[in-house]
Amino acid sequence: MSVKIRLQRHGKKGKPFYWIVAADARAKRDGRFLEKIGTYNPNTNPATIDLNLDKAVTWLFNGAQPTDTARAILSYKGALLKHHLEGGVRKGALTAEQAEAKLAAWLDEKAGKVTAKKDGLAKSKADLKAEALKAEKAANEKRIAAQAEAVKAEEATEEVAEEVAEEVAEATTEETPAVEENNEETEA
Repeated sequence: MSVKIRLQRHGKKGKPFYWIVAADARAKRDGRFLEKIGTYNPNTNPATIDLNLDKAVTWLFNGAQPTDTARAILSYKGALLKHHLEGGVRKGALTAEQAEAKLAAWLDEKAGKVTAKKDGLAKSKADLKAEALKAEKAANEKRIAAQAEAVKAEEATEEVAEEVAEEVAEATTEETPAVEENNEETEA
């Protein structure tokens, strides 16, 4: 029986969530498995991976073959490096303390890279938010300026209308005495 370390899909449509399992190669993708090694959530940025390194290394030493995606995940979390270093310890090339020190240094470096990516994503998100706020303020200022211009234009038209009304009123008052004079002349 050949054993594969592979992903088993869970989650709803469009939102995948995977279990990392050791399963018989003949079993269905989402079928029976021998042992659950961890989980993988690609919906987050960066992807969330929860992996039991000791179980993964044990299965690798027992001859389990990881699929391409599972191999990338195992490499990302350091399981393949730990497997390699433990192989060196078994051969006598290095001591267990040296292997643990190398693995710890590598894990610290990897954690630094992940933290830097998270910080970069948070910074870019904050920059986009600040830029959107700045654009919104500019749009609001334009809208307020346009509204003020409309109010000034309305006041100007009201003033012109008042002036025209005054001129019409003056013109009608000037014409009215002439009409009264004409009426007086016709009566006399």
